[in-house]
Amino acid sequence: MNFHFDFNQLLTVTFTLFAVIDIVGSIPLLHALKKKMGSLAEGKATLISGGLMVLFLFGGEQFLHILGVDQRSFAVGGSIVIFILGLEMVLGVEFFKSEPDSHASVVVPIAFPLIAGSGTLTTIMSLKANYDTVTVLLGIFVNLIFIYIVMKSMDFIEKILGPAGMIAIRKFFGVVLLAIAVKIFSTNLRGLLK
Repeated sequence: MNFHFDFNQLLTVTFTLFAVIDIVGSIPLLHALKKKMGSLAEGKATLISGGLMVLFLFGGEQFLHILGVDQRSFAVGGSIVIFILGLEMVLGVEFFKSEPDSHASVVVPIAFPLIAGSGTLTTIMSLKANYDTVTVLLGIFVNLIFIYIVMKSMDFIEKILGPAGMIAIRKFFGVVLLAIAVKIFSTNLRGLLK
């Protein structure tokens, strides 16, 4: 397998995952969870969510094979999920609900589904259909570093951005996701219709 590093592709993959994970947009929810749980165990949450993402990157294809679904079909289905996530962010309507309770562990709901949720795992498979595995893996690691930094300094970020800033960022990433979803959909649909 030949791998040619393309920095622009890495930026696209990293930014796509960043938009889907939406860790900055999750700060209000993470803040509420921290109040309930006392601590978020940021390192543990980051490692578990990273493990889930890497596991799905390498084992997702075999999992799809067991289900009898090819990667292009999954990418088209995934692009629809990404599109819905984008709509959710732009319109402020919740399609994917997570119900945190005071006894929740670091794994649920923080690592899954908040960070490595269905949208993130679907996006990883969709990206793998369009980009090299190494590029997607690097994109995951860059995002994990950012997730850890954001979780460690979320009080500071929330104070600086304010409620209006948080809404603006969420809507901006929503529009970006809509555009990415349309690109993934059109690219893979052409392959399916050949």
